[in-house]
Amino acid sequence: MTAKPRLEVQNLIRAFDGKRVVDDVSFTVLPGQVACLLGPSGCGKSTTLRIVAGVDMQDSGRILVDGKLICDTHFRVPPERRAIGLMFQDFALFPHLPVSENVAFGLKGGFVANRARVVELLERVQMARHIDSYPHELSGGEQQRVALARALAPRPRILLMDEPFSGLDERLRDGIRDETLGLLKDEGTAVLLVTHEPHEAMRMADQILLMRNGKIVQQGAPYNLYNAPVDRQAAAFFSDINVLTGCVQGALTETPFGRFLTPGVPDGKHVEIVIRPQHLKIDFDRAGQGPAPTAQNGTAALARVVRARYLGRESLVEFSTDQGGIALNATVPGVFLPPAGTPMWLMLRRDRVFVFPKT
Repeated sequence: MTAKPRLEVQNLIRAFDGKRVVDDVSFTVLPGQVACLLGPSGCGKSTTLRIVAGVDMQDSGRILVDGKLICDTHFRVPPERRAIGLMFQDFALFPHLPVSENVAFGLKGGFVANRARVVELLERVQMARHIDSYPHELSGGEQQRVALARALAPRPRILLMDEPFSGLDERLRDGIRDETLGLLKDEGTAVLLVTHEPHEAMRMADQILLMRNGKIVQQGAPYNLYNAPVDRQAAAFFSDINVLTGCVQGALTETPFGRFLTPGVPDGKHVEIVIRPQHLKIDFDRAGQGPAPTAQNGTAALARVVRARYLGRESLVEFSTDQGGIALNATVPGVFLPPAGTPMWLMLRRDRVFVFPKT
């Protein structure tokens, strides 16, 4: 039996000065699921979040919570009655209230019940010892934990999070993200998270909604978006890429790595062949000497090192191919710093290559 969506967004449109910043956006979020609106600044993700929260109004489209209409162009439930929690990047804690009163702010019960809920959540976010502290006495990570506890205290059916970790020190983010995700799963809250960071979306989301120019261009599990991007831009959003451009002749495209099948593309049209740096392999032993080594379903390309840099966990080696002078980047685990000008054979895994019509 399929779970009933907690949040349904149907054909949402919002325009400013005649330009659609949210353009026919539709998606669902299930109970206990984390969905992520991912995209560059200005793509419409935060506007979508504000419309769901009720602080902005769509021009058309509907929003439902647990199957019940909360907003269309004629009917609108006020934000405070939507059972939707909000969490923003600046935490928005009340500076004049201690932690206990910040967390209890949205609670409607009696003192004893409210206090029990506050203590429960502060213990779960490891902040119980700061129950009487004020926000200015806390670090950024501690304020984030308090903001999360406050957002979850009223037991919202949906939690909206707008870039909630962007203000944190990079070294703290992964740990706090994992703690937050664990608590959200335990609470069973449906979460709609907005971020421009692919790493954050991949780490937290059950479902990614990739936005561009107001539209959702692809949605699905993180694994599927990474391994089956809908176009070159989608592939580039999740990682660095190498791009080979070629002209189709007889459903084949010629490249320095041999011919690629490009069925369904008319002759004379150009395609883009996308390779991630980690899928470009170096033949260390041959170093460009002798005949080309055998590559998987194709030939190897002779290239020369332009520059090599060590990045901590891996090395980035920049190449230029002998055929056509095409710039290519390869990543190698550990330390690998060949001198500039070193000739090497490059190979690739064809099952890890994406081919898109050139736009």
